[in-house]
Amino acid sequence: NILLLGVAGGTHDGSDLTDTILVLSFHRKLETLSMISLPRDLWSDTLKDKINSAYHYGEIKKKGGGLILAKSLVSDMLGLPIDYALMFDFSRFQDIINLVGGITVDVPMAFTDTEFPIPGREKDECLQDPEYRCRYEALHFDAGVQEMDGARALKYVRSRHAEGDEGSDFARSKRQQEVLLALKSK
Repeated sequence: NILLLGVAGGTHDGSDLTDTILVLSFHRKLETLSMISLPRDLWSDTLKDKINSAYHYGEIKKKGGGLILAKSLVSDMLGLPIDYALMFDFSRFQDIINLVGGITVDVPMAFTDTEFPIPGREKDECLQDPEYRCRYEALHFDAGVQEMDGARALKYVRSRHAEGDEGSDFARSKRQQEVLLALKSK
């Protein structure tokens, strides 16, 4: 069982909170792979906080402790031993996708997200706009097969403000799994 954690990285607020928490479980005899996504807002009684803060608290306590704490917490929550853990940031995610020449994703449902954050604009005052619209860009994904480079794939897996079901953490988790499968296929 391998725990994959994705963080924003960089220097903005919350750069080490995990946006992606995914367990890959390999069954050697059956030669199958199962993926379990955990919602980042899942409450942890152990932490007295959301599960996405485990890596952060572990790193505060001890350098390298983020993976240790996250593995332990996820193992307890799922009742599965976590053998390995891997953490990557947005930049590395994009690099991996670009390294293989992009991926092909079959987007099951079209969606538009009008509040996708623009990097570096998190604290922009937006000329006194009370809704801070200058901090966001609008994204749209059509349904169907699409080629994605690292930047586009990152937007696809991070989007969380679409209307309807596509704006949920469950839809986002599903998109993250779709991208991993596309990467595996590539």
